[in-house]
Amino acid sequence: MRESTSSTGAVEQGWDEPWYRVRTEAFEASFLPSPDEDLGSICNVDVFVNLQDGSRWTATVFTLAEVERLMDVWAESGEALGGRYFWVSDGLIVRDPGVDSVTQVIAGLIETDEFSTVFQRLEDD
Repeated sequence: MRESTSSTGAVEQGWDEPWYRVRTEAFEASFLPSPDEDLGSICNVDVFVNLQDGSRWTATVFTLAEVERLMDVWAESGEALGGRYFWVSDGLIVRDPGVDSVTQVIAGLIETDEFSTVFQRLEDD
């Protein structure tokens, strides 16, 4: 893992195949990108977040551009009433692509106490 400092404090990032993990002082985010996907361009990814209190959370993150692309595909295929709507139960839409951008959104949601309204909590085993 490589270590850096950002607005989220000290950050460790690296591969733990098939996961790409980001560790900060407040959380660990585990991203599940496609094997050949550019981490700076990720626009549709599942992310699992472990908080300091031991709770586990999840969301599927999409960029605005990815939502538009999917709706255009569905307009052609007939899915989702011909691409007239987009719905996902654990979805989070962000403006900018990439692991770093999503990590900043997660940190911001935690800092503003909005995290638990956006991410879905996973049941303890």
